[in-house]
Amino acid sequence: MHTPADVAFADPYGSVPLAGCVVGITADRRREELTMLLERRGARVVSAPTLRIEQFDDEAPLYEATKACVSGRLDYVVATTGIGWRGWMNAAEGWGLEEALTARCRFASVLTRGPKATGAVRASGLSESFASPTEESREILNWLTARSLQGTRIAVQRHANYDAAFVEALRECGAEVIDVPVYRWGPSPDPAAVDRLVHAIARHEVHAVAFTSAPGATALLDAADAIGEGARVREAFTEPVLAACIGELCAQPFLSQELPALWPERGRLGSLVRVLTDELPSRLRQTIHTALGDVVMQGNAVGIGGTVVTLPTQPAAVLHELARSPGRVISRTDLLRRVWGRRGADHIVEVTVARLRAALGEHAGLVVTVPKRGYRLAAERQPVAAVPGR
Repeated sequence: MHTPADVAFADPYGSVPLAGCVVGITADRRREELTMLLERRGARVVSAPTLRIEQFDDEAPLYEATKACVSGRLDYVVATTGIGWRGWMNAAEGWGLEEALTARCRFASVLTRGPKATGAVRASGLSESFASPTEESREILNWLTARSLQGTRIAVQRHANYDAAFVEALRECGAEVIDVPVYRWGPSPDPAAVDRLVHAIARHEVHAVAFTSAPGATALLDAADAIGEGARVREAFTEPVLAACIGELCAQPFLSQELPALWPERGRLGSLVRVLTDELPSRLRQTIHTALGDVVMQGNAVGIGGTVVTLPTQPAAVLHELARSPGRVISRTDLLRRVWGRRGADHIVEVTVARLRAALGEHAGLVVTVPKRGYRLAAERQPVAAVPGR
């Protein structure tokens, strides 16, 4: 049996730590960047945006809110999202109101919800008076309500989900709240892709799903319920599919249903990818002694002879079943049941084994045919057959 040090010493996955890992992503915005970060590390990405960001068809409410902000003093300005803040500033520039709006914000206390909003505020030439370390509105509300708000004017740049309770709490404290609507969540641009991802999760054909927003996570679970896969998807997220979220707030749809989720300390795409890079190999990697040398399996990939071969989904599943008992013969019937979950049509096993050998190339001898019995992995030592009468 290999120790972790042995595996690391002979690690064929050094430059592609996520080779063989299939990762679903549900983001619409910045999905190209997230895809690039994952593919650069060797992962195969399944993209299925569960929601999309939409601008309001009618710009009048945003224009009127902006005019209200520049027409009088502002005591507090709340930036809830980076994309929303940038959208507001861009719209104000188009209307010739950016200079006046920036001047009002400069004399107000600017409060930011999470690091992305903070970065957007600073990029616009302003500085924050209070920066919430997370994207929870509660921390900003606590900061504000610790002060007297009677008679104050507060502009709240709305995020995609209108937080009516937050706004109402400020109004109950005597503040005049200017609601600044910039964008909203719209339906998935590709519902069929979402359904395919749901089925893949239910069948354990993906190893992780990356989420960048709580509404996106909720939308995936809702989509699973809508096509009758809700129970299987939740079971898959319990084990073995990893739900990787960009932050604790993003993970709430899972935590509220007592489903496990992981997230980084910093809410950044790079940090989210680091969570996947650290976690998936430790979950998936398996090293086996074989007659052809050490084989390091990880998801749909196999490292052998110093190279990494990425396998199609079904051939990889067959190899994993053979690797459960190295050297022992697994019948076609058992492979059919374990990999495809059904009986009959033995030829599909033969076809898949042929594809597996073709993908392994010069290492095709790793899979041995035992006539009239099935297949086995070419283990370093073969098990001794039982002798009748002993």
